[in-house]
Amino acid sequence: MSSSLLLLQKQRLRPPVLVRSHALESRWLTIKGKERKSPYGGTSIFHFRDKFRQILGIKESPHRIALTFSVGVFIGMSPLIGLHTVLGLLVAWIFRLNKFVSIVGVYVTNPWTIVPIYSFGIWLGAKILHINHIIPDIDWAHLSMQELLHTLGPLLMPFLVGTTVLGSVSSLLSYIIIYRMVKKSRV
Repeated sequence: MSSSLLLLQKQRLRPPVLVRSHALESRWLTIKGKERKSPYGGTSIFHFRDKFRQILGIKESPHRIALTFSVGVFIGMSPLIGLHTVLGLLVAWIFRLNKFVSIVGVYVTNPWTIVPIYSFGIWLGAKILHINHIIPDIDWAHLSMQELLHTLGPLLMPFLVGTTVLGSVSSLLSYIIIYRMVKKSRV
């Protein structure tokens, strides 16, 4: 066990601190003295949980923390695929928001959640636009990029509308949840 881990255990810091021991063991995560190995190089559910705990310790008002997180969630669920991180940092920089909180909000949409979120967004957009048939018939035998764009073209408007509405509702809910969590943690 490393000396820094022993020091943290002796001091009994709260909330639990994420510690990476030695550079050679960078894939081992230590939380509350328990070692957990992530097959994804440190991106485990424990890692995200600790990021949320770090948000609670930020020295800003609960309103500002919740607002920044909800802006990040909205950007993360926006239809601007591939620009989420850049937009999260840019908006945080322009409005002088906490960049860390914004990025944690953006990363609510991650490789594990993006397919269900965007699928639900397309379905929601189709319901809002009163489109009954959203699953296109794809000719797999003669598939080309042009054919794929032509076939998936009708899904663009439901995607834009659905993800924007879903992002708006999710950001409102995340504001309420994070605001209450921060207020509760400071009592």
